[in-house]
Amino acid sequence: MKKIFLSGFATIMLVVSCNKQDKQVEKSLEQQKIEYQARQLDIEKQKLAIEKEKMEFEKTKMKDSIAKAEETKKAVVNNTSTSTKKKRSSGSSSNNNNNSYASSSGSSNAGSSSGTTTTAPQKKGMSSAAKGTIIGTVGGAAAGAIISKKNPGLGAVIGGVVGGATGYTIGRSEDRKSGRVQRK
Repeated sequence: MKKIFLSGFATIMLVVSCNKQDKQVEKSLEQQKIEYQARQLDIEKQKLAIEKEKMEFEKTKMKDSIAKAEETKKAVVNNTSTSTKKKRSSGSSSNNNNNSYASSSGSSNAGSSSGTTTTAPQKKGMSSAAKGTIIGTVGGAAAGAIISKKNPGLGAVIGGVVGGATGYTIGRSEDRKSGRVQRK
């Protein structure tokens, strides 16, 4: 009787300890899933912060280029008004002096007009290829994570690469159509 009781007790202890281990494994798997999701949320927050910084940078860049264009316009207006004043004041002088003022004002206008052409390329902004790459990467990563049920991280990486390449190709063709990039 004692042996039966001891063997029954040992069996019950074995079953209880196995159940505890299974519950601990399940809890650890759930904790890993929660940690993984928390990391994914942190990554998304970082991506949003980067996008926000990019937008702020583009705004600042645009403001700077507008301010530079305004300064160039003011310099052109000032140079033009100064040259007309010099021409008027030299009316009592000889013709040689008038020619020297006209040539000096012409050279200053030429210098200022070349300054305005340098600001024009800065206003183009982001190329279609870059926009397509960003949109394709984000969309492909999201689709890859959704499609791949077993390993969403790997699916996101593969989807991001494929989407980025596709977006770049489409954006590059748009750049060629618009004339931003020359055809080979």
